[in-house]
Amino acid sequence: MPDSVTGRVPAKRVFGLAVPALGVLAAEPLYVLVDTAVVGHLGALPLAGLALGGVLLSQVSTQLTFLSYGTTARTARLHGAGRREEAVREGVQATWLAIGVGLVLLLVGQLLAAPVARGLAGDAEIAGEAVAWLRIALFGAPLILITMAGNGWMRGVQDAKRPLWYVLAGNGISAVLCPVLVYGVGWGLEGSAVANVVAQVISAALFVRALVKERVPLKPEFGVMRAQLVLGRDLVLRSFAFQACFLSAAAVASRTSTEAVGAHQVVLQLWTFLALVLDSVAIAAQSLVGAALGAGERRQARGVAGQITRYGLILGCVLCVVFAAVSQVLPKVFTTDAGVLAEIPHAWWFFVALQPIAGVVFALDGVLLGAGDAAFLRTATLVSAAAGFLPLIWLSLAFGWGLAGIWTGLTLFMFFRLAAVVLRWRSGNWAVVGAVRAA
Repeated sequence: MPDSVTGRVPAKRVFGLAVPALGVLAAEPLYVLVDTAVVGHLGALPLAGLALGGVLLSQVSTQLTFLSYGTTARTARLHGAGRREEAVREGVQATWLAIGVGLVLLLVGQLLAAPVARGLAGDAEIAGEAVAWLRIALFGAPLILITMAGNGWMRGVQDAKRPLWYVLAGNGISAVLCPVLVYGVGWGLEGSAVANVVAQVISAALFVRALVKERVPLKPEFGVMRAQLVLGRDLVLRSFAFQACFLSAAAVASRTSTEAVGAHQVVLQLWTFLALVLDSVAIAAQSLVGAALGAGERRQARGVAGQITRYGLILGCVLCVVFAAVSQVLPKVFTTDAGVLAEIPHAWWFFVALQPIAGVVFALDGVLLGAGDAAFLRTATLVSAAAGFLPLIWLSLAFGWGLAGIWTGLTLFMFFRLAAVVLRWRSGNWAVVGAVRAA
């Protein structure tokens, strides 16, 4: 039960949601880290191709986070108000959206893969490797989106364990399959793409099966989908800001050197992995904050927000210390290329120092997403990207600052976001009660 004075909930309840969410969030980037380690031993060129292809494919999940985060926000409010069937039906409609949008992405991606890769890489060999990987991996796009929608509605009804097993089933089998296809069968970089698609097939099938077993109507409801798209609009614009930054960073790294883009891939994948580790407590916040506001418990929502912020800061500090300690060892797990290893320190220490800041930022992102405060997050992210990350990235290209310049831009971006979300949290304007938050 929540504390009647502070509104905080027992830590056991928070971590009962956060720990399984950590497994779900970490599974995909952990698989990518395994994939990076497998491909990295093929040499710098395949690693660079994976780096560019992986960034392009990541647009699928990062641009369409409303299918998970937006669905969680809407579902959690309905669940908190005692309307479980309606909450699950949100998941049905999010799944229909996932299928439709995913098929469009598959078609458009196949048409644009080559010209986009050539435009970003600035090197024909890197572009060729990226396109070979991407054309296969894109067949997993609709399945990735179905998995996102499934995670969204299950988090909203505070069912954290089943999504963990579904995602682990897919990624675990694929992680074993990846080195077999890359080395054993001899498919090289393309083998890693095939293994990626296998993971998505398994996970998506399990989430669809879970919806069918709920015995709710499965037909499309366009009114609900329209409401989801209203929230999705702001989250897509927010994601666009992230991806404009990270695509620009990949493009500038590619134009620096093959070794620089390989090093950027290694550190960026670690950054992505730890961002999702930190976001695990924020997933609990989304569910708990949304449910509290849906039940009309504003005090509890604010109490959970304070808890999650403290947990995020502590976890970020721990990660900072751990990854500082392994700075001489961990990079060698991903590559033996001397040139790539020489470039990694130019990004590594930014990545380490940012962890405590990231802990607070991601925690408060989770609080505000759980409250459905997407319009504020959209604006804060767009302004932070335009004022911090993007200018430093392109100045790095113009003045030859390399990875140090790129990661200085990320640092500014995170500081601007920190200021914005802390001010919003302290204001309390995000805590709007009701089973459905008005757009």
